[in-house]
Amino acid sequence: MHAALLPADTPFSVPVWLHARGTEPEWLPEPARRWIAATGFDAAPGKVLPVPGEGGVLAGVVFGVEQDRRKSDPFITANLARDLPAGVYRIEGTIDEPALAVLGFLLGRYRFDRYRKSEPADVRLVLPRGVDGTEISGLTEGVGLARDLVNTPSNEMGPDELEGAARNLAERHGARFSSVSGAELESGFPLIHAVGCSSPRRPRLLDLAWGDQSHPRVTVVGKGVCFDTGGLDIKPSSAMLIMKKDMGGAANALGLAHMIMHAGLPVRLRVLIPAVENAVSGESFRPGDVYRSRKGPTVEIGNTDAEGRLVLADALALADEEAPELLIDLATLTGAARVALGPALPPVFTDDDALAEDLVRLGAREHDPVWRLPFWNGYERMLDSKIADLNNAPAGGHAGAITAALFLRRFVERAKSYAHLDIFAWTPQARPGRPEGGEAHAIRAIYALLKERYPRP
Repeated sequence: MHAALLPADTPFSVPVWLHARGTEPEWLPEPARRWIAATGFDAAPGKVLPVPGEGGVLAGVVFGVEQDRRKSDPFITANLARDLPAGVYRIEGTIDEPALAVLGFLLGRYRFDRYRKSEPADVRLVLPRGVDGTEISGLTEGVGLARDLVNTPSNEMGPDELEGAARNLAERHGARFSSVSGAELESGFPLIHAVGCSSPRRPRLLDLAWGDQSHPRVTVVGKGVCFDTGGLDIKPSSAMLIMKKDMGGAANALGLAHMIMHAGLPVRLRVLIPAVENAVSGESFRPGDVYRSRKGPTVEIGNTDAEGRLVLADALALADEEAPELLIDLATLTGAARVALGPALPPVFTDDDALAEDLVRLGAREHDPVWRLPFWNGYERMLDSKIADLNNAPAGGHAGAITAALFLRRFVERAKSYAHLDIFAWTPQARPGRPEGGEAHAIRAIYALLKERYPRP
């Protein structure tokens, strides 16, 4: 269990009294009510008011919460980790979602301190009764892993370093791990090779496998473009500033894998990550080039900045060959998805109505939301090419998230159920428990789905 969590029967702790702005604090102890009146504390959500006791001892803490559930943030408890002095605390009062409150507290301790040390205060929380601290610790670690990988700058997070992170995770959980690169990649995964061969940092396909052979096969594919210049269709400098996050699909896939393996869910897990750098050199693939994919269809390159769907296509084709019960890909794929739904609400594309409904429902419950967008068959013709089976970047720019999703679906036939999630993997403006920078998107929702569908015996 996380070092900042303590068992529910811990004997000595400081109470944190929840208080909503505009309500009467009759239930609070008399010293707390007097101190609120004396200080004029307005109990704004997330605000902390230490209440002094006799002899300078901290008697308790009043913590502002939101009364309107439509406006409430379940992760507001992240402010406790940030603002409380070192000590052991317990939450008193009605908590609508105690597990999320604990998760928010732990997420509030997150720091990316690889280059500048920043230690959170030694604030520890007594678990509310009924909350599984071990499971929440695994979720927190998975989110932290995804964030760390995305936040690491590309000079120290190329394909080789991403492979190292995947290999370390596999070793930690006793999973099998392999990597394909070089000539084998060129012959077996030609689209991955085409995108990655322009960089001196060799492209590769990472393959992690874990679980009992008799369990349902669940495969996760994560886009691992460790930096995206756009290739010969080069991005402007402003568009490259956070392109270290273009491997956010891979980072989230590994974070999800940790959650699954840590919990010991009864699934046969496979994680595939095409790890490349989309650079510019004399070896770069060009607009107008045509490549045959692993699956067979030929692809005309309409734009070298639509490289993510290319590397995913070969990885999805490999995954599909095993006909998994569930196949999910996670990818920072299109700006169009951000325009449609913003940075915090990833679209999910699937032909499986039950899967879509479950992901939306569980995403709302876990406050890790997704929203369904359609595999709109009427746009299939937008992928047509005059000289190849399909084009990777339709002209016109309309429905960009949908056409990208349709492109990927062309490479999946045998999987029983398939979903594509176009995630941002980044928080542009800090919120409680979600600092600016790399972010885990949709993986807690997916974990909840797998836990519900494949419960432990």
